[in-house]
Amino acid sequence: MKHKLAFALALAAALPLSTTAQEAPRWLRWCAISPDGKQIAFTYSGDIYTVPVEGGTARQLTANTAYEYAPVWSPDSRHIAFASTREGSKDVFLTSIDGGTPRRITTHSGSEIPVAFLDKDHILYKSSGMPTAESLQFPSGTFTQLYKVSIEGGRPELFCGWSMDNPSISAGGSILFEDVKGYEDYWRKHQQSSIARDIWLFDGKDYRKLTDYKGDDRSPVWTADGKSFYYLSEQKGSFNVFRRPLNGTTAEQLTFHKDFPVRFLSAATNGTLCYSYDGEIYTLTPGQKPRKVAVSLTRDDMQREVVRQMRSSGAQQVAISPDSKEIAFIMEGDVFVTSVDYSTTKQITDTPERERTVDFAPDGRSLVYASERDGRWQIFQASLVNKDEKLFTYASEVKEERLTDGTYTAFQPAYNPKGGEVAFLKNRTEICVLNLKNKKVRTVMPAKFQYSYTDGDQNYTWSPDGKWILTEYIATGGWNNKDIALVKADGSGEIHNLTNSGYVEGRPRWVLGGKAMIFSSDRAGYRSHGSWGSQRDAYILFFDRDAYDRFRMNKEDLALLEQQEKLEKEKKAKEEEEQKKKDEEKKSRKDKKKDSKKDGDDAKDAKDSGKKDGKKDDGKKEEELQLDLTHLDEWVIRLTPYSTSLGDFVLNSDGTKLYFIAPNGAGTALWEQDLKERRTTMKAPLGWVSFNMDKEGKNAYYPQGNIGKLELASGRTSQINFSTFYTERPAEKRAYLFDHIWHQTKEKLYDPGMNGADWDKIYKEYAKYLPYIHNNYDFAEMASEMLGELNVSHTGCRFGGYGGAMATATLGAFYDESYRGDGLKIKEIIKGSPLEIGKQPLKAGAVILAIDGEPVKAGADYFPLLEGKAGRYTRLTVEMDGKKFDTTVKPISAGAESNLLYERWVKRNRDIVDSLSGGRLAYVHIKAMDAGSFSRLYRELLSDRNRNRQAVIVDTRHNGGGWLHDDIITLLTGKCTMQYKPRGQYIGNDPFDRWTKPSCMLVCEDNYSNAHGTPWYYKEQGVGKLIGTPVPGTMTAVWWESIEGGMVFGIPQVGAYDMKGNVLENQNLQPDIEVYNRPADVLNGKDSQLERAVQEMLKQ
Repeated sequence: MKHKLAFALALAAALPLSTTAQEAPRWLRWCAISPDGKQIAFTYSGDIYTVPVEGGTARQLTANTAYEYAPVWSPDSRHIAFASTREGSKDVFLTSIDGGTPRRITTHSGSEIPVAFLDKDHILYKSSGMPTAESLQFPSGTFTQLYKVSIEGGRPELFCGWSMDNPSISAGGSILFEDVKGYEDYWRKHQQSSIARDIWLFDGKDYRKLTDYKGDDRSPVWTADGKSFYYLSEQKGSFNVFRRPLNGTTAEQLTFHKDFPVRFLSAATNGTLCYSYDGEIYTLTPGQKPRKVAVSLTRDDMQREVVRQMRSSGAQQVAISPDSKEIAFIMEGDVFVTSVDYSTTKQITDTPERERTVDFAPDGRSLVYASERDGRWQIFQASLVNKDEKLFTYASEVKEERLTDGTYTAFQPAYNPKGGEVAFLKNRTEICVLNLKNKKVRTVMPAKFQYSYTDGDQNYTWSPDGKWILTEYIATGGWNNKDIALVKADGSGEIHNLTNSGYVEGRPRWVLGGKAMIFSSDRAGYRSHGSWGSQRDAYILFFDRDAYDRFRMNKEDLALLEQQEKLEKEKKAKEEEEQKKKDEEKKSRKDKKKDSKKDGDDAKDAKDSGKKDGKKDDGKKEEELQLDLTHLDEWVIRLTPYSTSLGDFVLNSDGTKLYFIAPNGAGTALWEQDLKERRTTMKAPLGWVSFNMDKEGKNAYYPQGNIGKLELASGRTSQINFSTFYTERPAEKRAYLFDHIWHQTKEKLYDPGMNGADWDKIYKEYAKYLPYIHNNYDFAEMASEMLGELNVSHTGCRFGGYGGAMATATLGAFYDESYRGDGLKIKEIIKGSPLEIGKQPLKAGAVILAIDGEPVKAGADYFPLLEGKAGRYTRLTVEMDGKKFDTTVKPISAGAESNLLYERWVKRNRDIVDSLSGGRLAYVHIKAMDAGSFSRLYRELLSDRNRNRQAVIVDTRHNGGGWLHDDIITLLTGKCTMQYKPRGQYIGNDPFDRWTKPSCMLVCEDNYSNAHGTPWYYKEQGVGKLIGTPVPGTMTAVWWESIEGGMVFGIPQVGAYDMKGNVLENQNLQPDIEVYNRPADVLNGKDSQLERAVQEMLKQ
């Protein structure tokens, strides 16, 4: 394992990032052969190239820092349309194969990807725009539409409202395409489930399914005679090329590649096929063997090997030195130390790997942190070398050493406050302590008492005397009921559960010199209807009776006590001073009698006297904590004035003020709770930061881009400035991220057997591409291909782009596609649209002639007129009912319009059920498995409108998951056991908060994650019938980890198993009644699944 990153780094460094001649570049993607069969267009490193079909030197058509891909050829093989991020979002551009400046064709801020030329004058592209007004397709970005646009640009026109991926258009206009049944990562491999794609034919009137393999069939292209088609299929293992008659059922395998999938199949009019395999390009003439196309190219990658920057923001986790003169922090995965008083900053580590969780040693001369080197998180220590130097900021030399042996994962280190030891998490959950002198490691709390869902989600902390550790604790099976435990740090195994509440407790922190702890709990907060969290409070738990009594005193009583203590202290000090004088006089008399003593004896006496004093003037010997654990239930006090979405919190040193992060309006803020005055004050706007207190408990520091300081006595906040060099090495960073993704997945995938994949072999197979990848788009795609080898859900790597596009607003309306005059003719205004609000609401038939004075010309692209207009007053010039007038509206965002479309979809379904059932059946849709969706389900299901209906149709189709299965089944399985009748009047049932009548559940291929688990649970409990299509087995819990560069990747790490030990992942859920919706029916507003559900429920 330890050599994997070195291997990846060596590969990444194999090619210099400058003008480079390459004999066989890898990661050639999105290849497409020209119709005349002479050239192949492809994407490499974010640019478009062409190469002769025989091979040779590739010609670079685009040379832009933007990402450009997905080339498609014009019928005459003279032009190429492609997708580009030049304007911030993915737009369609057009360029000549002779070169020149590409021309932008589409302008919307969404994602527009060219898929084909419809004819010589029009390009087809896919985008998540507006469905048709008639369609009952679920409004989601998963289901794109096809649009056609002129090669000169202009207003796009809807070509087809049904999702058609990789369409291939015949000479007669018939279209082969792969379907989109719902969400799954496109680069996943080897799955055999209901979500797998099939090949369809659209003849201009109807849709016909051509393949029925239970795995994936993709990328269809016509044969030259139009009687058959080629496509990619996994039916014999990896994706390979197959041929099948248009009206036949027997497929012929044409290629026999192994180990890697064949991608990006295309065909010339002469029948020559082209595809990508193992990062290279191949051609195939049917009846012959595939031929690799030898490609060489020369390019300037425009990538800097080393990027040096000056940084004054970007701090993440922070730690304050014991003398409060320095702050250590993490920035971009490296460790830095800055002066509190000046902006001078020293970089401690400079590695492509990531460091995190830094802590200062008690003497301030060392730092400890975790670093993921050699493919595994380990603990490192950096120390000052020169004994005369006191500060890291100005140190001439810093020495680093690895503390752990590299045989296991180790991170989240923390020094024992008494020195000599470092605690850390072994394999994410086992709390261990390492002796810095002999390097021996002892286990303090076994791993079985915790579970780590995301790295860094474990909270533990040393006691001031270094003898105990407070930690979160699940005991046995308490993942959803965390407690706080007190653990003896000597390795004896002594553990005390301090809270034992059955609620969720967390974030323990010692306070009041170790006589108490503060922690968070949801025991008093409002709880979500569903399983998605609750509001929390800060509590304090005491281990000392005197501290408890003192804390409970009011301000007056505390003032009197403090005055009394002051007088007693002064009296004691006076008595000690008088005794000291007497002792000195006595000693003086005694010394005069010892004039025969030697000077050395005098020195010895002074030394002995010092020993008798026992302590230095500037400190007192700290005693071990005496922890009273006999009153844990009684000595608990709620600190926060109200339950809330609680962020981090700290208590000042005397326990009189609590500072916490909580919501404030639309944002978050720092709040002060005066515990004596019982007064709550908002101190300053502040994000969800984490506090790090200094040794004296006077100040708390926090990262928020810069470094903030909170004075705990006054509540004042200020900023600690820093300035430092930062070095970025993009190729090395990508090599590290690749290694990180691989290793994290190996350690956290729910199946330690990696679902049968040879994960070590897969590492080597994909690491070889690193030298040819120079941007995050390609990196994310390559990482997704690697993760796709696991054949599990909830995985893949995502990159959302670099941004920069000004968002295109919308008006919330369907437009008449047949209208050809100036302006936009309204066909339907969606309920909630800004067009129905105002002094003169618009209606169907109105024509919008101008936007902010700019005319909307016939056939012209109007999207630029709505750029950046969401939420801004916008003047529309309108013609309606024969009158022309101006009206002012606030356009909405695409996301807001999507919500309106969803509400419209639900209402149409509800109306269908009402109509078909005569009002006897209720209909509810569950959008997601989250708290908001459950609240809506509860509100609608038990409303006056629905509670007296005879049955309910529960629609879970197109639900992306969450965590609600038990809540939903509990809600749907009430049994009426009692009625309430004052003086004979029926007023209600028991249970009053559950559905007590029959139900059925609608499901489809687009149910994902917990939307697989919920219907599975529903069927397992025998609640009612499942109606619809088989649901893919995706019931796992995922961690989407954010990594550098704005990317995320998924690890399905918690498997769901039935009581026989069978995992639900990859197990299709079969409905009781199988019903498929036909494309033409959906586009025309017919939902066969919903209609069948009505028929079944009316039988109840």
